[in-house]
Amino acid sequence: MNTPVRIVVADDERMVRTALRVILDAETGLEVVGEASTGAEAVSAVRALRPDVVLMDVRMPEIDGIRATEQILATLDPAPRVVVVTTFEHDSYVYEALRAGAAGFLLKRAAAEDLVQAVRLVARSDSLLFPAAVRSLAAACGSRPPSAAPPWAARLTEREADVLRLMAGGLTNAEIAARLRVGPATAKSHVAAVLAKTGTRDRTQAVIAAYESRFITPG
Repeated sequence: MNTPVRIVVADDERMVRTALRVILDAETGLEVVGEASTGAEAVSAVRALRPDVVLMDVRMPEIDGIRATEQILATLDPAPRVVVVTTFEHDSYVYEALRAGAAGFLLKRAAAEDLVQAVRLVARSDSLLFPAAVRSLAAACGSRPPSAAPPWAARLTEREADVLRLMAGGLTNAEIAARLRVGPATAKSHVAAVLAKTGTRDRTQAVIAAYESRFITPG
């Protein structure tokens, strides 16, 4: 049998944690192995339980979800995939959590099937991108335009630059391959090259870097 995806749920509201546990535990291949009600508890639980995915509320006591995400990703190798769970999509906390390394975000009002799909998606190392929301967040919360292009921009080939723009549009590897009329393996190789040259760990971080540097202009 395949090993189930192990999940830690971190939220300061017991009812939210219970609802998430009920939904996820009802799914084949998913297992909630721990809960946390504060950011500090989340860090401790993740270090002890070593889950594959963490559902992280951004606004929690002691330390918030942003700092908890930073600590988890900085101290664990391999690190779990962190999905920010939030009430408001246009929230500076969400943007900061993405900058800190979260693989994506999910709204608390999302349907159960969207929650399950999101966990499965990030568990296989994909990113959970909502292009319009990320673009809006970058416009509202991003840093000021830099005085010069980022060093990595000159290292991207023209094709890799196109791939980064398509990544920002939320396209999957298969969709990028179809758009560029190349094979799936070639598209995957281009994405890997973009991550390496931008010095980012995943697609979400690459897109954030592109907006932060104004390589891609939000709007």
